[in-house]
Order: sequence, then C-alpha cells, then structure tokens
Amino acid sequence: MSAIEYSIDTGGAEFAAEVSRPGDLDQLRPLPRISIHAFCETEAMQRLMERCGQDRRMAKVSLRITGGSVAAAANMFASVSTPNLIILETATEPRSLLGELAPLAEVCDPSTKVVIIGRHNDIALYRELIRNGISEYMVAPVAMADLLGAIAAIFVDPEAEPVGRSLAFIGAKGGCGSSVIAHNCAWGISNLFSTETILADLDLPYGTANIDFDQDPPQGISEAVSAPDRLDEVFLDRLLTKCSEHLSLLAAPSMLDRAYDFEAGAFQPILEILQRSAPVSVLDIPHGWSDWTRSVLGEADEVVITAIPDLASLRNTKNLLDALKKLRPNDRAPHLVLNQVGMPKRPEIAPNEFCESLEIEAAAIIPFDAVLFGNAANSGRMIGEIDRKSPAAETFSQLAHLLTGRTAIKKARRGGLGKVLAKLGRR
Repeated sequence: MSAIEYSIDTGGAEFAAEVSRPGDLDQLRPLPRISIHAFCETEAMQRLMERCGQDRRMAKVSLRITGGSVAAAANMFASVSTPNLIILETATEPRSLLGELAPLAEVCDPSTKVVIIGRHNDIALYRELIRNGISEYMVAPVAMADLLGAIAAIFVDPEAEPVGRSLAFIGAKGGCGSSVIAHNCAWGISNLFSTETILADLDLPYGTANIDFDQDPPQGISEAVSAPDRLDEVFLDRLLTKCSEHLSLLAAPSMLDRAYDFEAGAFQPILEILQRSAPVSVLDIPHGWSDWTRSVLGEADEVVITAIPDLASLRNTKNLLDALKKLRPNDRAPHLVLNQVGMPKRPEIAPNEFCESLEIEAAAIIPFDAVLFGNAANSGRMIGEIDRKSPAAETFSQLAHLLTGRTAIKKARRGGLGKVLAKLGRR
C-alpha cells in the first residue's frame, strides 16, 4: 500500500491541537540514517530546509532539496525510487490537494513517509490526509524545531532507551586547565546527582584522567577506537574503569609508542555507544584542531571552552567561537570558563574586558590556587574531595548544575569570587 491513498472523509477534531508540535532543539534526539527529499515552493521553506540540513541532529541524514511543487515530485519519482521521507510544500486549496497528490501516490514506494506543509488550517483536510497515509500535515510557517520534531516522531522509536547527553571540553590553548575542569565537572555531576557518568579521555598520547583519578587501567579508549566493529555496550563495559560509585573512566593510554592519527568520523561509534550507555558522557578533548576534533565538537550536546586571561587565549577563544558557530548553527553558544585568574605577578586581561571582547558572559571564573589544585593533582583526587568548601569546589558544583540543566549559575556569587574580581578590577 502506498504512503498516499485516497478516500473522502470529513471529520471533526481540534486541528490546532493535533498539528501543533512545539519543539525544543535541545530535547530532540539525533535522526537515524534516512534519506529525505524536500520540494520547496518558496525561498523561506528552502532556507528552513538548508538550516535543518546543517543541524548536528541531521548528521546521518541524506538530505536533498529541490525547488518545485507536488507535480515536480511526481515527475521525478516516476523514474527513480522514492526516499524514506518526502517533504512537500504546497499552497494548493484543500479541495484540490488530494487530486494534486494522486500522481505522486501512483509512484510512491509503500515504505515512504510523506510530510506536507500547507497554508490552510483546515480540520477536515488534516484528518483526511492522515487517513490516507500522510504521516504529518503542518501549517506554514513552520519552525525548525517543529519540523525536526515531526521527523523524529516518525523515525525515532519512542520506546527506545533515552539518549544521554555529551559534554565536550576543550582548551583555548595548552596548559589552561581544560582537562582539570572536565574531570572535576564529571566527578561533580556523578557525585551531586548520583547520575551514571562516563569520562572519556580523548587525548590518547598525553591524557591525564588516569593520573587525576589515581587509576592505572590496562585498556581504554585506544582499544575502542581501534576496533569499531567490535564496539558495543558489552565491549565498552570491559574497557571502563570504575572511579567512584557513579563515575566510570574510559582512559587514554598516555603512551608515545605510536602515532595517533584519526579520520574525521573515527570517534563517532564511541560517542554513540557512550550516549546509549550513560545519561552523561564527558569528553576531554585535547587542544588541537583536526578533522576528528571538529567532528566531536560538532556533535556534542554542550561545549565548554577553558581559557586563561591572556591575549593568546582571547584570540583562540574568538576563533573557536566563530568556528563552532558555523559547525553548530542551531545550538547554544559554547560555555566559557576563565581559569587561573589572579596569578601573582602575571599580567592579565581583566575578566570583564576578556568577556566583553568576545561578547559572551563567562559561565565560571576560577581563581588561581596553586596549593589546592597542586595537592589535588598529586594525590589523584578532585577539588571537592580536597576542600569541598573552597570557592573552586563551589564553582565546579555550579558548573555541574548548569551543564546538566539543573539550574543556572548564580551571577551574584560567581563561585565566591567577589573579592577576587574586585581586586582585579582595581589593578
């Protein structure tokens, strides 16, 4: 039976309630490997489809956009097979729409789904289209989140296990403490919320997660990335090292016995397994810019950039923000963490000037504390374990809340840094 069939049925229902699909991009799950062909009659619809195609949730989707009407779709698919989903924009009157769809119905594969975007908020039309095999009818103008939500409702199994969130941490320059921030946030999320969390150290030659958690695992992420065909939840479980009750580590080998050169999609199977295995996965990404780091940053749910208040960090952070805006056009801007603020005798850019130059507000400002951070690093413990009442521990707690969507960071307190910022402001 074709995806489009015909019979006449007029019925009564609350049309607005049935077709309205308010969407939140942050809550949408990635779409599976499907093919979509959109036929757009207006430039606005074409731009919307182009934006959808750039969204990371559509990374696996093969999308084709054609300017044309329902008739153009019927002509094209008379000689080629239909995709998994056809999206049709039409301004046709309700009484004529079924007749216009008839030629397409004759060439449409039985498994193909159809979404129509029309101009008429008509109850009878909606019910008639749904009865005749149309998967969804939406009234223009359509928001991107609503359209992606409609596609997800068709192709994503509602009974499937929830997909975990991935948090990617990267430094604006080497030595700014991005790994320390990532490790403490991972520990904080798992400890504060009793949430199963996986910390993946993607810095294979120089990763420090094993040292920071006082672990010496025999295997880890190197085995995962080198054997993607074997990778599943069982294999991953064998590679993980338990750091605490709710925190597991996928450690880096931290050895220089070979080169670690990867293709752009080398880590994608790992990220997919991580998202299926735990509610939160924290990705410690090395400072560098390659195809695979771009790919990981582009696919993560949240990105955290760690910088120190100097000119090189300012320039690099600006470049990262610009690059990630292109990679993630429909996502929130990355979170900025200013680290090692107030280092004695070091000339610095004031935090407010640093943020104003980037037109972004810092999610957290962490003061320089060589004793606290040094003791934590040398003992293989987290800041919250060394001194849970310290300003840095409070800041990590607030970051954990922010990144998991529990709450926003309290602007007034800034992790107990009021006095530090006041001193910086007088310099």
